[in-house]
Amino acid sequence: MKIRFTINQKDLDKEIKSSMSKRANKTNLKNNLKNESGKLIYKKFELEKKRMISDFLKLPVTKELLAGPRAQNISGTLGGYGNLFTFMGFEAGADPISPIISLLEKTQINFNNLTSRGTTRIRVEMPSARDIFDVTPLPWATGISWARGIEVGMPGLGQYMNKYSIFSRSGMGIQSNNKLRPGGFSNTAYISKFIKDWQRQFLKIYK
Repeated sequence: MKIRFTINQKDLDKEIKSSMSKRANKTNLKNNLKNESGKLIYKKFELEKKRMISDFLKLPVTKELLAGPRAQNISGTLGGYGNLFTFMGFEAGADPISPIISLLEKTQINFNNLTSRGTTRIRVEMPSARDIFDVTPLPWATGISWARGIEVGMPGLGQYMNKYSIFSRSGMGIQSNNKLRPGGFSNTAYISKFIKDWQRQFLKIYK
C-alpha cells in the first residue's frame, strides 16, 4: 500500500532550492527536506513509524495475545471469558503478533528526484490490511486469518472451555462437542482501522 504526496517548489527548503540547478537527487532531498514545522521529513517519518508500532502494541487485542494462555479477555471479544490465545488455538510459546510487527517495521519512505519544475513526490509504503491478513493464519486453519476474524467474527465461542487439558495446543482451552453457553464472538475494529488511521497520519508528516 502506497501513500503519495507532492511538494511544490515554493515549499522546498532553502538548501534544496540552492541545488535545484543540479536537480537535487533523492539523497539530497532525504537529508534536507523539511516540513512546515521546520523538522526534517525523514526524521519525522522515523518518529511516526516508531509511534505506529508502539500504538499497535497498545491495542487491547494485541496486548491480550502477547499475554499468552493466562491472559484476561481485555479485548471483550469473548464476553470476558477465557482469552483469545487459547480460544484461537495457538501453541504454548507461540507469538502470533511477531509477523505483524515484522511487516510494520518494513514501512518506508521514498523520495523522488526533484523535477525541472521544482516539484518532488514522496511515497510512504506500508503494509495493507490484506498483507497482514495473509501472515496471520489460524494455527488449525491456515486459509483463515485470525486478524480478520477479530473484525468479522469467529464461530465456536459457545463450545469453548477455558480449562487445562493435555489435548489443548496451549495447555488451556478446548472445544466441547456441545454448546455450553449462549452468545457469540464480539467482533471489534482491529487491523483495517489501524491501517487506515495510520495512512492518514503519515499524510500529515509534511505539516
